[in-house]
Amino acid sequence: MTIHDFNRGPFPARVRIALAELGLQDKVRFVEVNLRTGAHKRPEFLAKNYSGTLPVLELADGAFIAECTAITEYLDHLGDRPRLTGTTARERGVIHMMNKRAEIEFLDPISVYFHHATPGLGPDVELYQNAEWGERMRDKALRGARYFDEVLSQRPNVAGETFSMADITVVAAFIFADIVKLTIPSHLGHLHAWHDRMSARPSVQGWRDMGRSDRNMPLET
Repeated sequence: MTIHDFNRGPFPARVRIALAELGLQDKVRFVEVNLRTGAHKRPEFLAKNYSGTLPVLELADGAFIAECTAITEYLDHLGDRPRLTGTTARERGVIHMMNKRAEIEFLDPISVYFHHATPGLGPDVELYQNAEWGERMRDKALRGARYFDEVLSQRPNVAGETFSMADITVVAAFIFADIVKLTIPSHLGHLHAWHDRMSARPSVQGWRDMGRSDRNMPLET
């Protein structure tokens, strides 16, 4: 399999962490798509993914699967027992619900803030920006952080007792918050304690280095 991604991006991080959790990192090769040059919006990439977003999973038969949740579902079901997306109907329902909330309330608003209220990917890529909208989405992300702090005051992981793709999505929100210098308030103690535990996982520590030999390029600091 081939992963088309950008090894500094928070959305690619979601799939990379999933690969590591599932022990599949040696089953894929990585192809760099440089977001900063707008390579993801060019016709040759749009032929792979109409949405022009990363990452994209390319299968051996030439099929493409985009969207982090869809890719994680596919990878999680390659083995005998899913580990990140739930096994029972209840687990699957709760994980998907919390994963979607993590996207809508936390990760995606940070992305909008990045693209609209900061320089984003630069003038060659950011053809339209609405700073007011970006600031509103920053505030929404902080409300989302408060929500997840409350969630994590009641259970060890975002969707319950077990680590899942919902946890990965909230980790990605922290990665994006760090990129845009968005401070998650320190008084959200349950959320920060959870993040400290997540940051100790090998999959979270090593996602940026995954596939470096494929790319043969230095990482940004």
